[in-house]
Amino acid sequence: MFTGLIETVGRIAGHTPVGTGFRLSVTTELAQSLKPGDSVAVNGVCLTMVVTGSGLVEADVGPETAKVTTLGALTRHDVVNLERPLRADARLGGHFVQGHVDATGTLEQIRPEADCQRLTFSFPCQLASFIVRKGSIAVDGISLTVADLGPDRFDVQIVPFTWEHTNLKTLAVGARVNLECDVLGKYVARVAELMRVGNL
Repeated sequence: MFTGLIETVGRIAGHTPVGTGFRLSVTTELAQSLKPGDSVAVNGVCLTMVVTGSGLVEADVGPETAKVTTLGALTRHDVVNLERPLRADARLGGHFVQGHVDATGTLEQIRPEADCQRLTFSFPCQLASFIVRKGSIAVDGISLTVADLGPDRFDVQIVPFTWEHTNLKTLAVGARVNLECDVLGKYVARVAELMRVGNL
C-alpha cells in the first residue's frame, strides 16, 4: 500500500527482455535503502525489486503490466516517480494507493493558474464511475484531487512543490500516464452495481 506522496524521482537506465516481459532498470538515490524483494511504486506501478545496488535498482515487468501501464513505453533517461510502501506506523498524507493501475490516460492540456499549473487528462470510459469531483486519483503514482470533471476528462491543480518534485513538469501534451482510481470509490461502485442487478 502506498500514499501517492512521491519520495523522489529516478531515471530510466534501460530495458532488458526477460521471457515475455522485460527488466526495468532505474537510477535512484533510494537504491542504497532497498534490498531484493522490496516493493517500490514506479510511476504508480507496484514493482518488486530483484536487483539493488549502488545507485541502481531493477524490477521485472510482466506482459500484463506492460500492456495496461506506460512502463513498456518508457525510454532511457525518462523521469519516473518513486515511492516506497507506507509503513504501518506512518501518517497517511495522501490517499490509499495500491499500485494497481486501472488504465492509462492522456495529458490534454497544461495551463498556468496563478502560481500553480492546471492539467487536463482524458480517461477511458470504463473509469467514469470511479472518478468524482473533489475525489482522489493517482496520476503516475501522485495523489491528486480532481478539481473539475467531464464525461471523459478531469482537471487537477498542481501546486509548485508537486510540480518541482515529480515527473509532471517533464510531460508534454499527448503524454500517456498511469491512472489509479480511489480504491474506496471502486468498492462503492461495485456494491452499487450488484444492487442494481439484484445480487445484494
